[in-house]
Amino acid sequence: MRRNRKPFRAEAKPDMTSMLDIVFIMLIFFIVTASFVSEKGLQMNFPGKPPAGPPSPNEPIGFQVDANNHIFHAGRLIDPWSIEPIIKREHTERPEAPVVVSTHKDAHTRQFIRIYDEALKAGMGRDRIAVVVSSE
Repeated sequence: MRRNRKPFRAEAKPDMTSMLDIVFIMLIFFIVTASFVSEKGLQMNFPGKPPAGPPSPNEPIGFQVDANNHIFHAGRLIDPWSIEPIIKREHTERPEAPVVVSTHKDAHTRQFIRIYDEALKAGMGRDRIAVVVSSE
């Protein structure tokens, strides 16, 4: 019995390893020889710049809530999701510092509650969190 054999076709496949080596060498060359330019942008002026120098160990970790329900920390508008990391970082640097929330009388209560809850999640004790309601 004869077996039906398919004719063997030799397919030419290019060897890409040397080309890849050259491409990576060129990539490394351009990365090493490139000069990166530091572009200058607009300077932002935020109201109430934080004081220069490191804060004292007992200076509170302060948050402000304005009448429009925006949350500020150290004079900067912050995202509510960044409250816990800010408290953790500053509590690590200054373990004796309490959290003080200064809230406007027209601000929503949920903003204060959110800051309070985030401070508890960050490991602050209930006796280390204070609230001040202001009319300004």
